[in-house]
Amino acid sequence: MIVKQVQVGRFAVFAYLVGSEKTGDALVIDPADECEAIVKHAEKQGLRIKYIVNTHSHVDHVMGNKRMKDLTGAQIIIHEKDAPALNEQASYQMSMFGAEPSPPADITVKEGDHIVVGDVSLEVLHTPGHSPGGMCLYGDGLVFTGDTLFVGGVGRTDLEGGSWQVLASSIRNKLFTLPDATVVLPGHNYGETKQSTIGKEKVNNQYVGSRAD
Repeated sequence: MIVKQVQVGRFAVFAYLVGSEKTGDALVIDPADECEAIVKHAEKQGLRIKYIVNTHSHVDHVMGNKRMKDLTGAQIIIHEKDAPALNEQASYQMSMFGAEPSPPADITVKEGDHIVVGDVSLEVLHTPGHSPGGMCLYGDGLVFTGDTLFVGGVGRTDLEGGSWQVLASSIRNKLFTLPDATVVLPGHNYGETKQSTIGKEKVNNQYVGSRAD
């Protein structure tokens, strides 16, 4: 599996290019900005982007969807509970972020589904709390955590549809049950490092780790 972590835009968002070395098929997770640069990374690796996967529907993560779809023809995938929000993005939010509204989802997924490109398969873990349809993607010893879990932090819960109790449950009962060696690839560059592991976050995360209490 080919994985490229790319920080894009003004909000320290991490986009991820994930592809199959065997077939050259790929997906991009949360292409928030700088879509041309992401496509160039794909071309250098000989990858064809088939899917745009959004970990959740917040503007800072989906604002590059239209441009990426225009460039690649890729289908947009999002959890079924966040799909309606792609069609309900407020114009003032788009203007504030300098963004184009996202096209609607082409494919919706739910807990336990797998998103497949070539020989790469990522399992959908529904992790609400930051948003109702927030999801993480798990496969091959990696978990892409969006705004559910950061390095040393967690996503905010004061936006519409957010809940601290639900988020904490998602992290402790879904993510923290993964093997300790699982590499955590977050949705923002907010931590001391660009990635972590489940084992480190279980011990050290100031909000949900064993030292949090």
